[in-house]
Amino acid sequence: MKLPKDNPKVKKIVDAASQSINQGLEEARHLLEKSEAEGGILANLAHLAKKRKKEPKTDTFGIHVDKQMDTPLRIVVLGGGSFGTAMANLSAKNGCETTLWVRDKKTVKALQKTRINKRYLPNHVLDSRLAFSHDLAESVKNKDIIFVAVPSSAVRETLQNIRPYITHQAVVSLTKGIEKGTFALMSDIIKEELPQVNFGVMSGPNLALEIMNNMPSASVIASPSEPLRVAVQTALHSAFFRVFASDDVKGVELGGALKNIYAVAMGMANAYGVGENTKAMLLTRALAEMSRFGVAVGANPLTFLGLSGVGDLYATCNSTLSRNYQIGNMLGKGITLDNAIKKLGQTAEGVNTIAQVEEQAKKLSIYMPITHALYAVLYENKSALSVAVNLMETGFRSDVEFVMPHDESNEKLSKEFDKVIKGK
Repeated sequence: MKLPKDNPKVKKIVDAASQSINQGLEEARHLLEKSEAEGGILANLAHLAKKRKKEPKTDTFGIHVDKQMDTPLRIVVLGGGSFGTAMANLSAKNGCETTLWVRDKKTVKALQKTRINKRYLPNHVLDSRLAFSHDLAESVKNKDIIFVAVPSSAVRETLQNIRPYITHQAVVSLTKGIEKGTFALMSDIIKEELPQVNFGVMSGPNLALEIMNNMPSASVIASPSEPLRVAVQTALHSAFFRVFASDDVKGVELGGALKNIYAVAMGMANAYGVGENTKAMLLTRALAEMSRFGVAVGANPLTFLGLSGVGDLYATCNSTLSRNYQIGNMLGKGITLDNAIKKLGQTAEGVNTIAQVEEQAKKLSIYMPITHALYAVLYENKSALSVAVNLMETGFRSDVEFVMPHDESNEKLSKEFDKVIKGK
């Protein structure tokens, strides 16, 4: 549902949200008082703007956390993809001194001239206060928070490149994925490459186009540092975008990475015209796999019931805007993996994640039949339909994970399913 932009009252609330966060909240309250009797979407949106202000806090890494925004936070977003651009734009709207770093010099010149990210968000003019740069050193120096929004394959190199310029800055990953070859999550890479920094990760059902269209959305910032969590909330929270907090970094990050696997599966299933029963079954069994894997590597299973788990899983599996869904849908229509990736023109993290998680699941004896099945289709040239039949026929399980014991062990079921897939 798009907001009715031709409604003058809604236009006021949109304009208010594009200013500093406090100005937007005050205007929202004012409009609410004038229109409480009218109800409808204006009252609902203004109601979201009601929030308490907190006293300023200062963390040991120098971030001045001030809801009054007297001293704007200094933000840089590394990576000009759709989500990185959306977050940079939101930060600039909230009154932060924000720079969007893009590697390509020509792209930066085009952004400075048109204020439009033609490749990823061609129908949106970016905020006039948002700065653009291709100079990495100048972009990260003297900033409070560095948001990293490059593909997972480039995160380590990017962190190595900014290492000489790190003094007090905190680093927050916006990237969902797992590093190929090491099975390192983005927070693991941050700790390895920049062990001195305070860090966090952001994840959730965050389709960039919807955020840019001012559709109410939410995300999760996970960090061991409470002041950093508050600082990120300050930078990004608005009348249309809520930021919730968590201290389960691994759980939040795994939710964002693992759900890409099941978005590929859902896209493929929809290409075959499956019904609502099948989709519901796929979603719930996907959630079981995610939590089973998460617990095996130290995450809190309850985290998967939040925005970064079931929230992101639902959004990604049910939106044609999802890159992973699109890849799966093309595969289901008979397009080869290489051609599907070329046609998409963007990174679909799920393709790499399937291979990485398949390897880890076997190593740790974690039963993940949907992941096993997708790996067989993508990398072993197995028929999707025959694999789906095998998936339905293999093993008995209890419904809700961790509530009652299973009739058969994860290890036994994994071996049985592997034999069936390989035709042994």
